[in-house]
Amino acid sequence: MEIKLTPEELSELASRAKAIRGNIVRMVTEAKSGHPGGSLSAADILAVLYFAEMNVDPSQAQNADRDRFVLSKGHAAPVLYATLAEKGYFPKEELLSLRRINSRLQGHPEMKSIPGIDMSTGSLGQGLSAACGMALAGKVDARDYRVFALLGDGELEEGQIWEAAMFAAHYKLDNLTAFVDFNGLQIDGPVAEVLSPLPIPEKWQAFGWNVLIIDGHNYNEIYDAIQTAKTVKGKPTMIVAKTVKGKGVSQMENIADWHGKAPSREECETFLAAIEGA
Repeated sequence: MEIKLTPEELSELASRAKAIRGNIVRMVTEAKSGHPGGSLSAADILAVLYFAEMNVDPSQAQNADRDRFVLSKGHAAPVLYATLAEKGYFPKEELLSLRRINSRLQGHPEMKSIPGIDMSTGSLGQGLSAACGMALAGKVDARDYRVFALLGDGELEEGQIWEAAMFAAHYKLDNLTAFVDFNGLQIDGPVAEVLSPLPIPEKWQAFGWNVLIIDGHNYNEIYDAIQTAKTVKGKPTMIVAKTVKGKGVSQMENIADWHGKAPSREECETFLAAIEGA
């Protein structure tokens, strides 16, 4: 199965992802705190989900039939906030309030105050369990919505991930599609050296999931994988997306230090120019 986006759709996604990346850099710089590296690596995946795939509408943020998204690696909140603002859930100007006292946009997503967020996350390993619960509820209630989740590769070191993996396969949650943002780096360095979760595809296959491997920065591959997942019956799908930490800013790319470090004002201007010129 190979479903390709039109040139117009590809152009729009590239534009959306560029805007998302620019706002990630701006908001983390303004906050002097945050997690830019893993937010930038996931920008293309969220662009495809929110602008080419998911049944979501900011004017009906609590519609019971909407698709759900869970950012299991909750520290990458900047990419979710930037995407939601780009989609129209709240004003883009609010992005610059990231991590301020009394701001809705704290360091991890919070579902009670921010429209468009389906689950509060931040404690690594828990988001996939929540996504499983949403998917099972959809089955029980005979609803057609789909559930998407995004995991970090370092997050796979959490035991709860594998409990959720067993649960999803056991209950045949074919309305659940998850992504691993496989950029190879976590805060302490390469995932293969910190506590290796490798080989990632084979592990998920062993746990009973349908597994797809893609380039996480190729819009056609991301979109096609999502469409393929819809055709799979009786098991959930894990899309292992090979990505680059800090994607879009060459000075950040593949550098673990940018996992949780904010740019200076001067760096911000340089990085924004790199994003705009890409």
